[in-house]
Amino acid sequence: MSDFGLIINGERVATAESFDVINPATEELVAKCPKANAAHVDLAVAAARQAFTTWSQVSDEERKAAIHRIGDILEEHGAELAGMVTEEQGKPLVGFAGLGAQFEVGGAVAWCRATAELELPVKIVQDDETHRIELHRKPLGVVCSITPWNWPLLIAIWHVIPAIRSGNTVVIKPSPYTPLSTLRFVELANQVLPAGVLNIVTGADDLGPLLTAHKDIDKIVFTGSTATGKKVMQSASGNLKRLTLELGGNDAGIVLPDVDVDAVAPVIFATAFINSGQTCAALKRLYVHEDIYEAMCAALKGIADNASVGNGMDEGIDFGPVQNRPQLNIVLALAQDAENKGGRFLTGGVAAKGPGYFYPLTLVADVSEGCRLVDEEPFGPILPIIKYSDVDEVIRRANDNPSGLGGSIWSSDIARAAQLANRLECGSVWINNHAAVQPNVPFGGVKQSGFGVEFAAEGLAEYTSIQSVFIPK
Repeated sequence: MSDFGLIINGERVATAESFDVINPATEELVAKCPKANAAHVDLAVAAARQAFTTWSQVSDEERKAAIHRIGDILEEHGAELAGMVTEEQGKPLVGFAGLGAQFEVGGAVAWCRATAELELPVKIVQDDETHRIELHRKPLGVVCSITPWNWPLLIAIWHVIPAIRSGNTVVIKPSPYTPLSTLRFVELANQVLPAGVLNIVTGADDLGPLLTAHKDIDKIVFTGSTATGKKVMQSASGNLKRLTLELGGNDAGIVLPDVDVDAVAPVIFATAFINSGQTCAALKRLYVHEDIYEAMCAALKGIADNASVGNGMDEGIDFGPVQNRPQLNIVLALAQDAENKGGRFLTGGVAAKGPGYFYPLTLVADVSEGCRLVDEEPFGPILPIIKYSDVDEVIRRANDNPSGLGGSIWSSDIARAAQLANRLECGSVWINNHAAVQPNVPFGGVKQSGFGVEFAAEGLAEYTSIQSVFIPK
């Protein structure tokens, strides 16, 4: 794979030190990545600050055209980017239900296209014989983006594109586990953008606090764990940075007894195990009514038994490895706790031997609250299946969790499902689906799953402040 450098003020910048990026399927070296330091952070922020003075004044049409051109370039380099994602993240190129690395690149292109077309027009709140009062949306300044390792390219797009679309400039720091596709994206985008509008620094986790506390950064958009999100929030308080935090989820799916088990089981399976369960909004707690409990367990087991797990570069692989060793250890610990508490392992449960951070698709029945696998977010290819008998009780149980990102109701009675959906305490609720995000629909969490939203005009507005302009007649 080609060499990499930081991108600061439109130029590739070499560093004295580097760190290894490891393929999670083979544990072999993918590439050496530049390791930035505090001086690089200051240079990147200064470049973004300088570029903001001109980029914030560029016309709306020019910014829209630039975003569309970035989408074109991503599409032109789609095969290259998908290969990078697979090698550094582990997800298959195609994958189960087509939700692999090629899907991630396609999503990145689609989000560019959709975000380019978003607008925040001037709003007239008063126009009478004395005054015309207008509300203008003004870009905030320098945005810091900190992205996770599960969807490295797509989430970078989710952060960066609305920021620059609304007239801000950006410094992005990707996860040290998966920096390569983001480095390449920034390099490609700089073929379109003026110097300094989009900069990237890469390094270990100690780089994050240098950015979140930086006095010349105006907003932070962070996707990651709740624990780290709290640290980001504390660090950002020095100059009252604006925040968008999309944090962990422990999404509950509630299956009513009137469903067609064979029809919904494949959809439940796909939305629970998308990216080997390493998706914030994946279905992570499956509550199934006692009348269909064993039938659902059998249906999900049948799908799992026929799915393949392996190196994502190999043809026909459905699911890849857990992305990194620390996350695999979390999955192992939760599985062990479930076993200790009497969980019935329908399939999986034993980590594969040999190279790679592989864990089999695992279904655990007969567990409940009080088991770590139910109470905590596993972020891996393991799903607890929980029996219930009363709908009111299961709504309470689903809500009795500090997370509140997403949830779902599964039923053949759409009207009733919609009514129950309103009782779930989460930012998004799906009926007979889960984890289906769209660029035209706001997405965000409540409770300890964060605050603020991404996507649609509401997400774009989060990169702006309101300026009220009073014009006398």
